[in-house]
Amino acid sequence: MAYDLRSDTITKPTEPMRKAMYEAEVGDDVYGEDPTVNKLQEMACKITGKEAALFVSSGSMGNLIPIYLNCGRGNEVLAHERAHILNNELASLAAIAGAMPVPVPGDRGILKPEQLELRVRPDIYYMPRTRMVEVENTHNAEGGNFYQLEELREVAAFAKKHRLSLHMDGARLFNAAVALDVAAAKITTFADTVSFCLSKGLGAPVGSLLCGAQKFIDDARRVRKMLGGGMRQAGVLAAAGVYALENNIDRLTEDHENARLIAEALVDAKWASLDIGSVRTNIIFFDTPNTTAAEVAAALEKKGVLCQPSAPYQIRMVTSLAISTKDAAKICQVIRGLRL
Repeated sequence: MAYDLRSDTITKPTEPMRKAMYEAEVGDDVYGEDPTVNKLQEMACKITGKEAALFVSSGSMGNLIPIYLNCGRGNEVLAHERAHILNNELASLAAIAGAMPVPVPGDRGILKPEQLELRVRPDIYYMPRTRMVEVENTHNAEGGNFYQLEELREVAAFAKKHRLSLHMDGARLFNAAVALDVAAAKITTFADTVSFCLSKGLGAPVGSLLCGAQKFIDDARRVRKMLGGGMRQAGVLAAAGVYALENNIDRLTEDHENARLIAEALVDAKWASLDIGSVRTNIIFFDTPNTTAAEVAAALEKKGVLCQPSAPYQIRMVTSLAISTKDAAKICQVIRGLRL
């Protein structure tokens, strides 16, 4: 048996989730007539505290649409220099939305007003206009780190001061909520728009939700169609999302605990270098100072543990509902017993 730590996207629908998908009541969502999609969108509104929500095919689409609408062609979006929208979404914000990305440094993925302030353009006719700030919460490339509420409050105040739209890439929003022990709406209240994924820690096979004001979502529906994202009897997919929101949020705590167990084993391994304090949710990054990441990953794979090299001497591991506490214990045994 292989223990797959490459990503939390590798989860497969459980039997109860598959049953919910099989039994889903469906209609044509392009006409707004799929009752299960509508139910999922209503749930997303309640969870995030936003007026309206839209079921989209992916987190990338959920991030692209607000940049298209609220930033616009020839304008700039400020985002962390290692943000997913800058590094992992095929430059769609520039290629499709026509926006200019402005990378901003920030400790472990956290943007601060003093850094953002330096990158706001003066209102001069020959300069692009700064129109948006994007925050990623939790931050994938920064090891699942998340914003404290006060940090979000400061960024929101900055955005309001400069009349900027604030979008939250909440692909792993619920990991942040569970880690902070607060309702997700406490986090999303600071953002004008927010997207969150169903297909990561929540265990659904596909889909994200984009949430915001009613007028924004009305316009977002048009852009979704333009991007080829209009789905018909999508309730079969939405049913998995409904099940995930009803059953798989609180259990994210287990993923965090399993990540901590694995991180502790890595601290003991002579071939790994890791700051245990950097592991805050379900994502682990560690260095392999004396052996290439590819060699370490290959050695672990021979022992049944799959992981992802993220740099020549760095590896990422991600826990999910595909890894039980018993599995985590077995992974720890492999790590502690590996000799390189």
